[in-house]
Amino acid sequence: MTSNRPYLMRAIYDWITDNDLTPYVLVDAMQDGVRVPPHVIKNGQVVLNLAMRAVANLELGNEWISFQARFSGASHSILIPISAVLALYAQENGQGMMFPVEEEPESASASTPASAPRAVEDSPRDDVEPSPPGDKPAGKGRGASHLRIVK
Repeated sequence: MTSNRPYLMRAIYDWITDNDLTPYVLVDAMQDGVRVPPHVIKNGQVVLNLAMRAVANLELGNEWISFQARFSGASHSILIPISAVLALYAQENGQGMMFPVEEEPESASASTPASAPRAVEDSPRDDVEPSPPGDKPAGKGRGASHLRIVK
């Protein structure tokens, strides 16, 4: 069977946005295939805002998440293998889902998707930047994450 992770991620993303909350994704930036600006990586991980106002051309596929976003005024093409996603949660209240560490399939690490964006000269969302990766995942000044594991 195929992994249920991309299906769960799309469902959690829809649930978060349907409730007018901000979807954040926690990514293991050290996995092969992860393409994010190096300056946003902290302790081998990166937290990214996936809200439609913060990204352009968001695709939540079965193998990859891809989108364009601006960091410090520069547009970047972001590419994340589904296996590198550690959590998807609402920034406002920390509700969402953590995902177990998955062994990366050999085919996923061998190549990037053919439809993956290569370089972005400009983005239609120049006025919006993702939240800084140093933000606490749970927000509201709490020291620890308040994610709930859903089984």
